[in-house]
Amino acid sequence: MAKHIAILGSTGSIGKNSLRVIDALNSSLVACDSSLVSQVTSHGTQGTGYEIVALSAHSSVKRLAEQARRYKPKFVAITNADYYQQLCSELSDLDVEILAGPEGLIEIAQLESVDIVLTAVVGAAGLGAVLAAAQKGKQLAVANKEPLVIAGELLTKTVKENGGTILPVDSEHSAIFQAMLAGSRQEVSKIILTASGGPFRKMSIEDIQNVTLEEALAHPVWDMGPKITVDSATMMNKALEVIEARWLFDMPVEMIEVWIHPESIVHSLVEFVDGSVIAQLGRPDMCLPIQYALTYPERVAGIAEHLRLDEMSKLTFEKPNLEAFRALGLGFEVARAGGTAAAVFNAANEAAVEEFLAGKIKFVRIVELIERCLNKHNVKTNPALEELLDADAWAREQVHKSISMP
Repeated sequence: MAKHIAILGSTGSIGKNSLRVIDALNSSLVACDSSLVSQVTSHGTQGTGYEIVALSAHSSVKRLAEQARRYKPKFVAITNADYYQQLCSELSDLDVEILAGPEGLIEIAQLESVDIVLTAVVGAAGLGAVLAAAQKGKQLAVANKEPLVIAGELLTKTVKENGGTILPVDSEHSAIFQAMLAGSRQEVSKIILTASGGPFRKMSIEDIQNVTLEEALAHPVWDMGPKITVDSATMMNKALEVIEARWLFDMPVEMIEVWIHPESIVHSLVEFVDGSVIAQLGRPDMCLPIQYALTYPERVAGIAEHLRLDEMSKLTFEKPNLEAFRALGLGFEVARAGGTAAAVFNAANEAAVEEFLAGKIKFVRIVELIERCLNKHNVKTNPALEELLDADAWAREQVHKSISMP
């Protein structure tokens, strides 16, 4: 039977790779000895194994229109309503329903014709849609951090109450999800998230004081957007992943560890009570976790490049420097605090990184601003979505107000 998919954030890196994966699955594209054979077809996916029902973008009208022409979805949404008329004009000859604003994402997420909602919407804009999909008992393939970071407690509770599932697309959490299949939840003693360490992993606190924007954007392994690359440089990305893991796997913070693994081959590990450690290995390629989320519980041949063990010279692991990378320590503290703390943590980081990318603050001020914001916040427990969004907005305002302060 066909799987009917909505991709929220289809024009970004994860969205585009998801469409590549679906093309390959529908075309029986096979990776053999890491060399691609066969050819991706140029037609849409209707009537095949994976059907695209809906696509969305924030403001990338041209790219969304191109995707709509290729995949022939029944619905498209543009979350920035200022671009609605332009998108209507671009797609005037197609039989497609065009939606606008965050409410358009919610409508898509609730469609009876959608089985899988793959969400890759940056920021808090897609939270309402993710919760709406959870209320409908959908299968959620979560690629962006915000749903589980900002609303992890609320989201996981909603999923359980409505019989849905969450499948992680993030490479580290996908690795943990796969490794945990080796035993029961009660047999897990700890989970270990791996981190590349970013470009500054060997630097002292003093060295980090004067790093430049260009240096922060020079990631040694992954090719990512500027915001995520800066998060890797501060290790904020790993701090957010700790919070995600806490909710996704219903795991006490004390059972979560982070280790630096610069080769980025071991994507994460699970240690069981008998001492066995199960790891998931692979090349740094997001197509593999995307495909696993779409085909789960099955595994099929795909386009991800295969790992060759004879090309691996070594695998190294080291403890992170929590003094130099204060963001990671804050992540563990926020995961313990729960409530609205993570919403503030995430939003303050987004606002501070925005200022850094604009050249308005130094690299080291990113974490300083986040910590100042957390210290001012009174955490609310068991928050509703509105309270989480209020905390998000409050944190952004606080960071921008603090920019002029020493």
